[in-house]
Amino acid sequence: MISHYRCPLCKLPLFRGGASYTCDQNHQFDIAKEGYVNLLPVQNKKSKQPGDNQEMVAARRAFFETHHYEFLRDNLASLIAQKTPEKVLDLGCGEGFYTREIASHCPNATVYGVDIAKPAIRYAAKRYAQVAFSVASIKEAPFEDKFADVIVSIFAPIFDQELARLCKPKGSLFVISPAEHHLFELKSLIYDDVKLHKAPDTPAGFTLVDRTKLQQTHTMDFTCVQHLIMMTPFAWKFKQQHLDILQKMDKVEVTLSFFINEYQRNE
Repeated sequence: MISHYRCPLCKLPLFRGGASYTCDQNHQFDIAKEGYVNLLPVQNKKSKQPGDNQEMVAARRAFFETHHYEFLRDNLASLIAQKTPEKVLDLGCGEGFYTREIASHCPNATVYGVDIAKPAIRYAAKRYAQVAFSVASIKEAPFEDKFADVIVSIFAPIFDQELARLCKPKGSLFVISPAEHHLFELKSLIYDDVKLHKAPDTPAGFTLVDRTKLQQTHTMDFTCVQHLIMMTPFAWKFKQQHLDILQKMDKVEVTLSFFINEYQRNE
């Protein structure tokens, strides 16, 4: 049975037979017991374990078990559902926190989640059977040209050419990025002059349709803040003295601020 995946080695279509995918060049990729397929060949890896490590995945998973990012997740899923898509592609899906909700809001769509971090995909596939998960590079995603009606990129690297290749003409691209004051209180601990976030540039091949800003201030305990810090690009800048300051506080007020950037693929 032909699948929607293509071979990461020769770019030919992959066919599913039993517990594996195979192309006409006899490249074979087994389906893991959790239900995902690993489409990141060893020769394409730049490290032994690319992507987020187990500690980072565990921290993000613990944070997502709280309610703090639900307002972003639910707003995004609702916007995507309005497009009534047939195929949705979540690039850099991590543990599937957003992917699962998108699939729930779009019951008639086939939803795919892709991430280079195997621990994250293993966790997602084990829990969210309604999504097709794969371990793969989002820079060279294992799908055919003009594949998706809707592509989602949430705090993931942006590869303009690949996004344009994957998106159908007039299809939608949703890019989630930090708004100006996102995590301002935490960044103020480590930077004397906090630089505010800016809205991202429009990817080549797309036109900006809409930009929605979501912002809330949440109260968190120290453990929750620790998990949040582990999810951020500036986690390595946090020293023990910064953590000591946070730990002495009864509760920590944190600004959560996001841009939902909606683009349309040009013809």
